[in-house]
Amino acid sequence: MRKNYDKEQMGDQAEDRGLIVGRNPVIEALRADKLIDLIFINPDAEGSVRLIIRLAKEKGIPIKQVSEQKLSNMCGGMSHQGVIAMGACAEYKTPEEILGVAKERGEDPFIIICDEIEDPHNLGAIIRTAETAGAHGVIIPKRRSASLNQTVFKTSAGAASWLPVARVANIAQTIDMLKDNGLWIYGTDGSGEDYTGQDLTGAIALVIGSEGKGMSRLVRDKCDGLVSLPMRGKITSLNASVAAGIFMYEVLRQRNGDNAVKE
Repeated sequence: MRKNYDKEQMGDQAEDRGLIVGRNPVIEALRADKLIDLIFINPDAEGSVRLIIRLAKEKGIPIKQVSEQKLSNMCGGMSHQGVIAMGACAEYKTPEEILGVAKERGEDPFIIICDEIEDPHNLGAIIRTAETAGAHGVIIPKRRSASLNQTVFKTSAGAASWLPVARVANIAQTIDMLKDNGLWIYGTDGSGEDYTGQDLTGAIALVIGSEGKGMSRLVRDKCDGLVSLPMRGKITSLNASVAAGIFMYEVLRQRNGDNAVKE
């Protein structure tokens, strides 16, 4: 009786974290077009795992190869059969749909681009602030990035249900598309100009780099300008979501009509 209770409890905990555990549940979720963010697979698994891989590729769902031990740790020792899927907390949109939101509101587009933000708490906090600051959407890459999982949803305080999030294969190409639609791209980087001296009105996108490495070189080179925060202490960097919040609210301040910048 105790074993059955433990098994049920582990199942409830896995479900609370948005996990779909085992081959048949994952296959049925794929066939039913459930919102799936990422699939973890043991590369040594065979049989119906091949069907899961094929279905995932057809639907554009990323697959990550992990060890048997990693899978067991994720689901608390439940019988995963070499496969675990992570459900998404919201449906991904496209960058074009985000531009459409701005058009519907009659506003200049204001978009946040997250370049390899891998900590789900940081991504959730960025989405929360972006929604409150009036951004029209957030863009993230498919690889090397946190995604719309339950941790992101909780950290965003539900903002992930309201703010469109697009997941793209290539951030650099997406930036080119945004430029073609009239947006100016500002990267956030310690070597940039003091943000208080920049005109951040009009159609813009802010690029927020990863917690450790900042923006990738290619993305950095695509930016029209770089902005930075003044640092007066011995610590020379801020948490990515904190820095993003400061930049976003400067955009909001200027959009509200206080467009004066410090010389």
